[in-house]
Amino acid sequence: MTEITQKILFSNTQPESEQKTEQNEPLALLKQHFAHCFDKNGAFLPEKMAQTLQASGINTQKEYYNLNWLGKSYAKILKDQPPETLLSEDIKHNQQPENQNSQNVLIQGDNLEVLKHLKHAYKSQIKMIYIDPPYNTGSDGFVYQDDRKFTPQQLVELGMDLEEAERVLAFTAKKSNSHAAWLTFMYPRLYVARDLLKDDGVIFISIDDNEQAQLKLLCDEVFGEENFVADFIWNNKYTVSNDTDISYQHEHILCYSKKRIIFSLNLLERTEKQNKDYKNRDKDPKGAWKATPIHARSGTENSIYTIEFPNGITWTTPKGRYPRYSKTKLQELYDEGALYFNKKGGVDKKTYLCEVRNGVTCGTLWGYDEVGHSHGNNEEITDLLGKGIFNDPKGVALLKKIIQLSTSKDSNHFILDFFAGSGTTANAVMDINKDDKGNRKFILVQLAEKPKSEAFKAGYQTIFEITKARIEKAAAKIRTENPDYSGDLGFKIFNTQTNFQPDLPTDFDKTADLFSQVDFTHEQLHTLLTTWRVYDGSQLPEKVQVIDLAGYTAYFCRNHLYLLASGFTSNSVKALIERLDNDPDFIPERIVLFGANMDSAMQKELVQAVQTYANKKELNNLSVLARY
Repeated sequence: MTEITQKILFSNTQPESEQKTEQNEPLALLKQHFAHCFDKNGAFLPEKMAQTLQASGINTQKEYYNLNWLGKSYAKILKDQPPETLLSEDIKHNQQPENQNSQNVLIQGDNLEVLKHLKHAYKSQIKMIYIDPPYNTGSDGFVYQDDRKFTPQQLVELGMDLEEAERVLAFTAKKSNSHAAWLTFMYPRLYVARDLLKDDGVIFISIDDNEQAQLKLLCDEVFGEENFVADFIWNNKYTVSNDTDISYQHEHILCYSKKRIIFSLNLLERTEKQNKDYKNRDKDPKGAWKATPIHARSGTENSIYTIEFPNGITWTTPKGRYPRYSKTKLQELYDEGALYFNKKGGVDKKTYLCEVRNGVTCGTLWGYDEVGHSHGNNEEITDLLGKGIFNDPKGVALLKKIIQLSTSKDSNHFILDFFAGSGTTANAVMDINKDDKGNRKFILVQLAEKPKSEAFKAGYQTIFEITKARIEKAAAKIRTENPDYSGDLGFKIFNTQTNFQPDLPTDFDKTADLFSQVDFTHEQLHTLLTTWRVYDGSQLPEKVQVIDLAGYTAYFCRNHLYLLASGFTSNSVKALIERLDNDPDFIPERIVLFGANMDSAMQKELVQAVQTYANKKELNNLSVLARY
């Protein structure tokens, strides 16, 4: 595990634990608000909690509906485990002119690992998530693969009973594609993804009937049944397959918000088709309008009347109909010029285009004429990458509609897709930003899995390479067709990589020289910098400032100063204190050192100097932290 081992060497800030333990957050909240429900040893007393809830009129009956499967306990363990990898940066790509200032991100790696890395820097920051996970059709190649090496005893120590642990490890080893395997795969990813959403954020998940029923129940549990928004039905095929007894022509897009009470979908822009009935037949100064009846299907008999207008035309409620407006209201509409008298003596109310809502409410049925179909989507990617490179991708029109429904152009919204595939989401983000001059940013995640044979023959070694190429070619197309457009069409690349740090015993002595035989390369230290700064809350594209401390290179980002390389000396300490004293823009709140590259004597000298300076300047927000 790459659980970051650290020790606070000095701190005059509010006390903090040495480890970030998100899995203990619910317990901490309970202790904060229901301290009487714990015994003197800190053990939770569920009976006391039940009594407290019952006293407040809350029903605590034991019967409830629950989705359960073999592997659920294991999935819960997975969601709470720290990542096993580190995060590295593709420096060469990221320094290219079109990418160096980009706020867009593409990450290569297992998406569960990536989500865990992101949750410190992007917790409650993502406005919209779209994913197109494996459908588990039996022919789509999905099997549950898990490289995490647990023993039964380790799972028992994490809360599972031995029999269940052995059964779970058996089914994870055989690469199953059962419903249970699919749910075990999806649960931890959705759970961590939920933490990334803003309170008014939303997730859209494409799926078909093979797993839609299971996914709906799973999302009810992860996001809360009360946060269900809609099950959108996409009519994705325009032809009928005649080689079977039923032709499936739709897919589902499940939509959940993080907090439904504060979330609502945007109105969709009105189309030319929706506006075509609005015309200005009589040169009305209020502009285009369409005729709407002044009578209705329902009403009461005593409401029927006849009215004579000042222009001499008499109107009587048609047989079988009822007045929509009172006589007084009709007279007001006449005085306002808001009635239209046709040549046959009929009367209609003018509904003005300028008075209708700026958009239309989204329905749950999405036709292929509006958001595309599978055949057209294949042609779309063929135009960019060539024939047969990627089959059945989602189309740009579909993703643009989802983006329009859930984001705004001027709020710097993050859009996350952690099953990136062909990169349609990135293409759609760039395209819609071009259309409305928006500043949305994408984060895409894709595993470096092998592609289909045609893609491999074309030179693509992994699907990640297809994702990358799609984004680059889509960006180039936008530049060519819109030479004056100056929006963000670049992206930065990051990768997960195997942890190169030696495993440490849980009770290791942090003063011992355990790393004397380890020489870390510059690339490895840069990987540590990327991993640690994201862990400390720095978002991936953020700039890192290089700080020179008497010839020693340190890195400053998000109020954190990182001392990673070896060679930190007394002169470096002196230069650090001088920089703190003389540079008003240099205000670190935490100094993080790599314990493997700084011996205990140098650590003590640094801590003493920082502590003396902090006391002298009466600073109350400075700490020194050693990590290993």
